[in-house]
Amino acid sequence: MKYLIITIATMGSFLLSNFEKIENTMSVHDFDVPALDGGQINLKDFKGKKILIVNTASECGYTPQYAQLEELHQEKKDELVVIGFPANNFGGQEPGSDKDIAAFCQKNYGVSFPMASKISVKGKDIAPLFEWLISQENPDFTGDIKWNFEKFLLDEDGQLIHRYRSGVSPLDEEILSEI
Repeated sequence: MKYLIITIATMGSFLLSNFEKIENTMSVHDFDVPALDGGQINLKDFKGKKILIVNTASECGYTPQYAQLEELHQEKKDELVVIGFPANNFGGQEPGSDKDIAAFCQKNYGVSFPMASKISVKGKDIAPLFEWLISQENPDFTGDIKWNFEKFLLDEDGQLIHRYRSGVSPLDEEILSEI
């Protein structure tokens, strides 16, 4: 007899223990994450829309992509949800608190898309959502995030469409053609 144990863990994700692989039955909609403003982001609320998840940092060479992410958010908000996930995993480029990050994003880029609370996107303390994201099949690459501003585009059912490295602009035709 096979058993499936589901335990609610930090940030609303699931820990799964089973004799067969069931990650493919999950979707991004199975995750809830703390929001930068102290609330909660329930990803199931975005069923029916595409989602672009981006690990962000305030002191990175790619930080100006916040402006492009905001533009994308404004232009495509009826069909796409952009969500930023600040992380300090690469070069200490996101040292601030949630309050500092929110103030920086608002003052410098007018960010109005949802932002999650600062998390880890790599290593032993990787957030469960990102552990799931990096394990999803992608035509170009899988595995650990290499730097800030990697992007994960998910379909209306919460499944990965494509993953993009940091250097791909949020407004690149490669991304826009998938929305």
